[in-house]
Amino acid sequence: MFKASADVMLPTSIIGSLPRPSWYTASLGSTPFLEAMVNSRYREQYEDAVSCFLRAQEVAGLDIVTDGDAHYDEQVGGMSWQSYPLTHMSGFSQTASPAIYNVGAVAYPRGHILHDFLEARVFPRIVGPVGRGNLQYKAMWKVAQRMTAKPVKVGTILPELLAASCEDDYYKDPIERTWALSDAVNEELNDLADAGCPVLQMEEPQIHMVPVRGKAFGKLDVGDLVKVFNNTVKGLRSKTEVWCHTCWGNPSQQRIFKEPQSYQPTLEALNQVEADALTFETCSSGPGDLKAIGEIIKDKKIVIGVIDHHTLQIERPDEVAALIREALKHIPAERLIISSDCGMGREGMGRRHAAYKMVSMVLGTNIVRAELGLPQAECLAADERYSLTVAKS
Repeated sequence: MFKASADVMLPTSIIGSLPRPSWYTASLGSTPFLEAMVNSRYREQYEDAVSCFLRAQEVAGLDIVTDGDAHYDEQVGGMSWQSYPLTHMSGFSQTASPAIYNVGAVAYPRGHILHDFLEARVFPRIVGPVGRGNLQYKAMWKVAQRMTAKPVKVGTILPELLAASCEDDYYKDPIERTWALSDAVNEELNDLADAGCPVLQMEEPQIHMVPVRGKAFGKLDVGDLVKVFNNTVKGLRSKTEVWCHTCWGNPSQQRIFKEPQSYQPTLEALNQVEADALTFETCSSGPGDLKAIGEIIKDKKIVIGVIDHHTLQIERPDEVAALIREALKHIPAERLIISSDCGMGREGMGRRHAAYKMVSMVLGTNIVRAELGLPQAECLAADERYSLTVAKS
């Protein structure tokens, strides 16, 4: 069900996370969100951070906004993306221990920045049947949505990555564990959709990773992973807009593959997921897959990344516009959404760089909107009336 992107041509958004303000020192840890919000210091810092994230997106002129993933704690490599569910769902131990990453990842040696990322994988173990526990996504969405009139998108990591992240003393095998996590996440997301959240984003199904990493757990092929995805979003599309986010990884804003990868081997499988929109990393990995994406994905909206989340270099508006024009050769404007490749809050980027990347995204999109005779988004950040530099007479 198209809700957030229904009435806007070439709508703009970001994938989710934004860099934490330096003054945001409060941590959630394993405390339930609603319990943490009873603490006046945490509540003030959390709400102020969400407000800053929303305002930065509004000043840039984005159409669909996020809360910047403000509930994530400040962890090495942005590990809170994975640790938050593992420390707030039921069925997990109260204490954490080092965990092996079971997705065929490279064993980065000591001396590589991503070795720290591997050492930061200290998670609780599964000790009983998993359940939604205290994820409390609905409460987080409400905090953000009551601060803005723009639709707020909420994202969550998907079950197969959670299943690959933790040690397990309860389930017989990782497949059983994955399906149990899928059922629990589905229950939480349906509650969130019932509350009125206009966009839910499913982050990183491992479908596109199979050609380069092999089957998940050596067992789940692309078809199996499509089934897991569809179970996780069961019942959602009649209530809200569902996005399926894919990229090639960015812990600590680093690339995890030596060479850019291609989506083409798994586009047919991605076309089978129960989602309204599919996201593709097309800035940092290049536009080479756009033709194939346009030929295969016909009944979903396509979200293209025009901002590279790995670098501090700000993309120029004309570069953004050129990438959108290239996409429009293969994807009709009414099915195209403009975004970042991935999140910009995975430890390596500052707030000012992220803010100007969003501004450049909107300015570049406005160039193409003008060429197509479409309304342009207001971008206060680029309004010359508010420049502090005195213009020459």
